[in-house]
Amino acid sequence: MKVKAITLGCKVNTYESEYILSKFQEKGYKIVDDDADIYIINTCSVTNTSDAKSRKVINKVARENPNSIIVVMGCMIEAHKDYENDKVNIIIGNKDKSKVVELVEDYIKNKNNKKILYNDFDKSFEDMFITRMFNHTRAYVKIEDGCENFCSYCIIPYTRGKVRSKNPNKTIDEIKTLVKNGYKEVVLTGIHTGHYGSDIETTFPDLLKRICKINGLERLRISSIEITELTDEFLDVLKNNKVIVDHMHIPLQSGSDTILKLMNRKYLTDYYENKINKIRSIRPDISITTDIIVGFPGETDKLFNETMEFAKKMKFSKIHVFPFSVRHNTVAENMDNQINEQIKKDRVNKLSKLSNILEMEYYDNFIGKKLDILIETNKEDCSYGHTKNYLKVKVNKIIPSNTIINVIIKKREGLELEGEIYESK
Repeated sequence: MKVKAITLGCKVNTYESEYILSKFQEKGYKIVDDDADIYIINTCSVTNTSDAKSRKVINKVARENPNSIIVVMGCMIEAHKDYENDKVNIIIGNKDKSKVVELVEDYIKNKNNKKILYNDFDKSFEDMFITRMFNHTRAYVKIEDGCENFCSYCIIPYTRGKVRSKNPNKTIDEIKTLVKNGYKEVVLTGIHTGHYGSDIETTFPDLLKRICKINGLERLRISSIEITELTDEFLDVLKNNKVIVDHMHIPLQSGSDTILKLMNRKYLTDYYENKINKIRSIRPDISITTDIIVGFPGETDKLFNETMEFAKKMKFSKIHVFPFSVRHNTVAENMDNQINEQIKKDRVNKLSKLSNILEMEYYDNFIGKKLDILIETNKEDCSYGHTKNYLKVKVNKIIPSNTIINVIIKKREGLELEGEIYESK
């Protein structure tokens, strides 16, 4: 039988879907990208738009594949435990994802639809272990699940539970296996990655030190980390381990102290700025990308302009801009001074334009410089990949994926650089 996974949302979901596919493959199922007998839909619920997209995908798959087995799981289900769809055969939340093959085979045998949800999460990490990824050049490793920040706008602590960390020895074994299987770059993922270890008496920097010693690992990337987790110990690891790439995604969410307080973020702009300056003193060329929410309740034009000015000051290399989305059962749902949708849209456009300007300015810093690229895809007569600081580069030659090459950056076209090979690695 043929299996297809449709993954929405974050890198954690991608990792989980990859694990599920690997378990199907081990049992003799065929993994496909087109029509399948079994569909695994891993949903997202970070915004209302994510919810709507998840439902749209489910309905489309159900409509076009009436004879297929459909499994729906993830954050959208956790956020809407009352979700029902008689065309879906198996519904689970974020627990029991490691048991999907078992659940599907039970359905094949007994033809009984199942909906399995829990009132809370286990305190233990749901172990998964992958040895390779389908259609990905870089490998993801999920090291943590859950979040306890409880930002006033966010539903994720309720859909993912408390912080749970993967055993460090198992993490090291998994990364060693991936490196042995040819992966040059590993991305550490989690819901609250930097909080890794808080439940098992270790720390994220301690894990990083061990990972950086793995022979053959050429690049280590952190998917996202909070500014409050950039401790002196972490900065010391960053300073002394060049395996960690020159790119960090550090959510800001707002450049206004007033809004940060309303969001229940754990820092103000001065703190954020000082930490970024420390990072850049260690890694001058580092790419700092971020998330910003606009249109949060109470965000006046003046407060939005504070965010615009702070973003300019921080010189982010890219800003992922989101309009505030009301999430049921969060504190922000009942806040006064909700913002008009058109105003949100206008602010998204303004901040997105600024992001494009900052991104091009950052790219221009590297014209004429020599950089390493990890080749990921080929198209027509060109190859495409990313540098350590996550610049997208085109090379006018076909080069096998998962190859690291050395190029001189010749020019920028929009948000893409063109490189010329000067030495093969």
